[in-house]
Amino acid sequence: MAHIETKHFLASEIDIDIGKNIVIMNEVDARELGLGPNTRVRLIKGDKTRGAFIALTKTMVPQGKILVSHDVAVDLRLGKEDTIGVKPVPVPPSFIGLQKRLHGQRLGQDEMYTLIKDVVDGILSEAEIAAFLTSQIYYELSEDELNALIKAMVEIGSKIEFEDTVYDEHSIGGVPGNSKVALIAVPTISSAGLLIPKTSSRAITSPAGTADTMEVLARVDLTPDEIKEVARKVRATLAWGGKLNLAPADDIFVNIERKLSIDPWHQMVASILAKKVAMGVDNLVVDIPVGRKAKVKDLKTADQLAGLFIRQAARLGMGIRVAITFGGQPIGRTAGPALEAMEALKAMIERRGSKSLIEKALSIAGLVIELSGKVSPGQGVEVARSIFESGKTYEKFKQIIEAQGGNPDIKHDDLPIGSHTYTIEAPIEGAVTHIDNAAITAIARAAGAPFDKGAGVYLHAKIGYRVNRGDPLMTIYSSSSVRLQEALNIATRYSPILVEGMLIKILP
Repeated sequence: MAHIETKHFLASEIDIDIGKNIVIMNEVDARELGLGPNTRVRLIKGDKTRGAFIALTKTMVPQGKILVSHDVAVDLRLGKEDTIGVKPVPVPPSFIGLQKRLHGQRLGQDEMYTLIKDVVDGILSEAEIAAFLTSQIYYELSEDELNALIKAMVEIGSKIEFEDTVYDEHSIGGVPGNSKVALIAVPTISSAGLLIPKTSSRAITSPAGTADTMEVLARVDLTPDEIKEVARKVRATLAWGGKLNLAPADDIFVNIERKLSIDPWHQMVASILAKKVAMGVDNLVVDIPVGRKAKVKDLKTADQLAGLFIRQAARLGMGIRVAITFGGQPIGRTAGPALEAMEALKAMIERRGSKSLIEKALSIAGLVIELSGKVSPGQGVEVARSIFESGKTYEKFKQIIEAQGGNPDIKHDDLPIGSHTYTIEAPIEGAVTHIDNAAITAIARAAGAPFDKGAGVYLHAKIGYRVNRGDPLMTIYSSSSVRLQEALNIATRYSPILVEGMLIKILP
C-alpha cells in the first residue's frame, strides 16, 4: 500500500461518541484506496498528522467526504468542514516491537520510543495497546525497559517548569477512600512554604481519584498556563493531568486499563514517575497502601515495589521517600467523589476527623516537609499536625479552591450527594472484624462512582467497632435507583462488612 498517493476529502467531526481514532468513509472511496474495515491510515492537515482506523458505510457519508471521531478533530484542529488527506499506512515498526514484547523479548530504548510515539500518534489500535499492557502482566518490564518507557513517555509530550524546587506526593491507590488524603496533605505541605503543584489522574479501578474528588469543589481541567498561574498565587494546585499533555501516552494507557480493570506494576510506576518528571518534580513521596484486598497484599511485596520506585527515581535524578501505609480497610468513612470531598472539607473546617484519614494525610505531608530539609527526620508529622490544627490547612485549601474557580466558602453540608440511599444494618450484636476493600469498591462503582459524583458509600462502623443488632453499618448513595439496586445486589453477594459475636459456630 505504500505506493498509493494521499487522497483528500472534506472532513467533519461526527457528533456521536464512536470511540477514538475513527474515520468513517464511504465504501466506494475505501475500495479505490484499497482500504477495508479497521485499516490503519494517516490523516494529514497542513503540518499536522494523526493515525486513525477506517470504519465503512454505504449511506452515512457520501463519496468525497469523511467523518472523524472527536479526538481526531481536536488533534487536527478541524474546522466545521476542512480538507484532510488520507493515506494508507503499512504495518508500523512499533508492531514488531509489540510482537517481541508478547513473546517475552526485551525492547531497547529506540524500540520503546517508537512504540510510545505510535501510541500517542494513533497509529496503534486500542487492541494493540491493550496487548502491550497485558504483556506486562506475563512478562514484567526489565528495569532498563521501565526506564526507557518513562523517558519515552516524558519526551513525547509537554513539560512544565517552575523556578522553585517542586515537591509532590502520590499514592498508588487501591484502597477506597484514599483520594481525599491529598485534599488535606497538599494544603498542609504548601502551608509549610513548599511549592506543590499536584496533578492527579482520574480513578482507574477505585471509586474516586483525587481529580474526581477535587472536581466536586473546583475546576481541575487546568491548562499549563493556568497551572503555573495558580501555583504562583497559592503555591499549590490540585488538578487533573489529562489536559496538560504531560506524558500523553499515560492517559491513553489509563483509559484502556480502566476498561480492562488492570493496573500492571511497572506501567503504574512509569505512569507516576513520567507525570512527575514532566511536571518538574524534584522531590516526591510515594504512598504504598498494604492490605489483604489492596493492590499490594503484603510487606514483602511492598518492599519490592518501593525498591522499584527508589531505583527508578535515582536514575531520573529525583529525591524520593516511600511510605508503606496500612490499607487493610477504607481510609476514613467515605468512598466516592462528593462523599470524600465532604469528609475532607469537614475535617479541615473542624480540625479533626477520622483517625485513619487525618493520621495518613499528616504523615504523608510530614515526610514531604522532611524531604525539604526544613525539619529533622521524624519531626515532619508534628509540624504538619501543628499546621492542620492551627487552621492553616483549611485556609490554604480555600485559597486553592478559589484559584481554581470554585467557591472558597462552600461548606461540607452544601455538597450534593446521591438522593437514592440504602443503609445496611448489623445482623447481630458483636464487633466489626473485617471490611472487604474490594467489595466496598465494587459497591461504590456499581452505585455510579466516580462518574456519578454523588454516588458512593458511607461507613458508620470500622474494624474494632462494637455494634448492636440493627445498628447502621454502611449507607450506599446513588443518583439512580437502578444503580442503587445493582450496588445492593453486590453488597448482598459479597458481605462487605463482617460482624462477629462471641458464638462462632454450633455443631449438632
